[in-house]
Amino acid sequence: MARTTTVTLQIIQHDAATDLHQPDQDLLEQARSAASRAYAPYSNFQVGAALRLADGRVVSGNNQENAAFPAGICAERTALHAAMSMDPHAVVTDMAIVVPQSKGERPVTPCGICRQVLAEQEQRQGVPVRLLLAGYDASVHEILRAGDLLPLSFDASFLTSGNS
Repeated sequence: MARTTTVTLQIIQHDAATDLHQPDQDLLEQARSAASRAYAPYSNFQVGAALRLADGRVVSGNNQENAAFPAGICAERTALHAAMSMDPHAVVTDMAIVVPQSKGERPVTPCGICRQVLAEQEQRQGVPVRLLLAGYDASVHEILRAGDLLPLSFDASFLTSGNS
């Protein structure tokens, strides 16, 4: 007998970054600044990310392209890997992702690889990573758990000998 599972994603839409608390506005600004430093000569699609650790430190990153596609790395992973390289036990509480030139009806969301990495970071640290997504206009989309972007994600349990 077949069963149906329903997956729900909660997105909080803010009309403007100024509707957020000042620390979140600052995080978005750091992500926007990181985007301006992206190396994106092939796609001209600059992405910036800034994450806040539980101790208040902020680490930013941006996309870094390479002519040997897909050898580049996304902004989200650049920031996350930099933070974990500095402190492998750090806890990421929030991440702002900004694509200044996006002109769609909603901000750009992380790619599939970044969704996987963010979902695993949440599993690794045992607490959710809240995402703030911003684009060209003033609106900000808030997602309370990064892992919600990737339901049924692959995880370490699939690598044990009991699974095939």
